[in-house]
Amino acid sequence: MTTPTPTPNDGYASLLAELKERIRAARVRAAVAVNRELILLYWNIGRDILARQTQEGWGARVIDRLATDLRRDFPEMTGLSPRNLKYMRAFADAFPDEEFVQQVVAQLPWGHNLRLVESLKSPEERLWYARQAIENGWSRNVLVHQIENGLYRRQGKALTNFARTLPAPQSDLAQQLIKDPYSFDFLALGPAISERELEQNLLEHLLSLILELGKGFAFVGSQHHLEVGGQDYYLDLLFYHLRLRCFVVVELKIEEFKPEFAGKMNFYLSAVDDQLRHETDAPSIGIILCKGKNEVIVEYALRDSTKPMGVAEYRLSAALPEPLQGELPTEAEFASEFPLMSLVKLRIDVEREIRLLLNDQIEGERPLALGSMLAELQQLGLAPQITEQFRSALHAMNRAAHGFDLDPTAASKANEIATAFLAELRAIRNGRVQ
Repeated sequence: MTTPTPTPNDGYASLLAELKERIRAARVRAAVAVNRELILLYWNIGRDILARQTQEGWGARVIDRLATDLRRDFPEMTGLSPRNLKYMRAFADAFPDEEFVQQVVAQLPWGHNLRLVESLKSPEERLWYARQAIENGWSRNVLVHQIENGLYRRQGKALTNFARTLPAPQSDLAQQLIKDPYSFDFLALGPAISERELEQNLLEHLLSLILELGKGFAFVGSQHHLEVGGQDYYLDLLFYHLRLRCFVVVELKIEEFKPEFAGKMNFYLSAVDDQLRHETDAPSIGIILCKGKNEVIVEYALRDSTKPMGVAEYRLSAALPEPLQGELPTEAEFASEFPLMSLVKLRIDVEREIRLLLNDQIEGERPLALGSMLAELQQLGLAPQITEQFRSALHAMNRAAHGFDLDPTAASKANEIATAFLAELRAIRNGRVQ
């Protein structure tokens, strides 16, 4: 009896994708396990050297002798030079708590740990940067850049009204995510710039901007159009935060903060909550980035504001630090590395376009679920030809919107289908308008 060859319709493609994802995950876990054992070995060597030097009164020369003997007995093993043994001793001295080493710094490569030891004296700062490096997946050069840029001292320092306008869990998280000042040292701009020039330069360095904003910011668009009362308004920068589950409006000002900026942001947030926010989203947040600010004026301006917003300064520098220039990915690499952001933006754009199309046809309340709106489009005979293909891509887009990892092939395919679907939607709507 001949066994039939499986076809993609039999679920073979999905099985292959699942197996590939498991293999990749297993390889990552294996690499992490090897690194963890190496870090723990280095810590134990450093701890033993420290203890023996203290007990026996040995001087620094014992390290040279140890290095010679260890390399003789383990010729295939790198990392046993006198210099590295001294680093191990300094590492053990900087992190005396074995439990902390096992739970946190053992997750970081050796080069990262050396930078934490060499660049920072405060145990609290070492702990904070170690956790941030793990959470954000920083390379060694990015870690060095963030330390040199004083991220620890800037994080969570913006003046906000979050404690009053957001529920406690979200207000605390939102506060920690907003810095003051923001460092745009990747922009080579002079002092005489316009707000539009600042915005355009930030968009041209989108990866650097998102790196500075922090993990979780998905870019939605610039000069995002809103229509209120028959008039047009445009948001400088619009993001969606995957952890806060809310839209984030960023307004750029090339002057000192003025009270009217808060009133305008309050208006924008009301419009975004009404037109873009889903019922499952948290309240939208505003960030006003200014050249400077008077803290008393900011406090008065935010005191009675009904919408959550914060005010922070930005600073510019002549150029991107040299070590980071070769570390940041190209635009193509960025698109490959962060497919979730592109899919989240596409899903928002598709849903907005469908709502606009339905608003032209039906009065009253619209269904909230995207699947229900697609069904309504089909009943009206307005659905694009590739609607069924889009339904298959919607699963991947929903996973992206909820922060789940995606197979790169599946993400790329979903992106391609959603882009084509959005183009057909716009063609249908523009054709009807004409």
